[in-house]
Amino acid sequence: MSKPIVQLRDLKRSFEQGGTRIDVLRGVNLDIMPGEIVALLGPSGSGKSTMLQAVGLLEGGFEGSINIAGEQAEKMASDQRTRLRREHLGFVYQFHHLLPDFNATENVVMPQMVGGIAEAEAKARAESLLTSLGLSHRLTHRPSQLSGGEQQRVAVARALANRPTLVLADEPTGNLDEATSDTVLGQFLELVRGEGSAALVATHNERLALRMDRVVRLHEGVLE
Repeated sequence: MSKPIVQLRDLKRSFEQGGTRIDVLRGVNLDIMPGEIVALLGPSGSGKSTMLQAVGLLEGGFEGSINIAGEQAEKMASDQRTRLRREHLGFVYQFHHLLPDFNATENVVMPQMVGGIAEAEAKARAESLLTSLGLSHRLTHRPSQLSGGEQQRVAVARALANRPTLVLADEPTGNLDEATSDTVLGQFLELVRGEGSAALVATHNERLALRMDRVVRLHEGVLE
């Protein structure tokens, strides 16, 4: 039997605000299996982004255990965390965060070259991913020349470019209208499943969450 690709144990995160302690995560426990797509459901302000930042090793200050791909991440040095992110994680945010001076293909090529992939191979991979997302006619367009849905599809391709073990998506369609959101989410799910990656997708939209393999709900700092 395969082992979880992500294991969170008693994950906690607190903040000080105006002399008051705010407990955002109060002891989160979660296993994600290889290839599983999990929806993290909760209203705005419930701590979904904080939880994704923890799993993505994007900031410190957390208590508890974070195991990714068999490696205990919470005690790693900064350079080790960077390596783990590069080798195993992909990210999609609510806002695409594409590089404005580079076209769609170049935006997907860059993370691959940072990871040591040769330019020609990276370009072929980028064009394949973008084509699978219906953007074969937009390969040389810059972000300013793309619609919101097209920009987010480029961001999806970028997240999958290095064949991550786990994709973390924070409200990936939250900035799109309903019809475009449905289309982009469908393409995202199809591509993630086709690539064999696992995913943790934060959303406040229950209808979209139900399209995924499993739904967990973040309520008052714990998962239900």
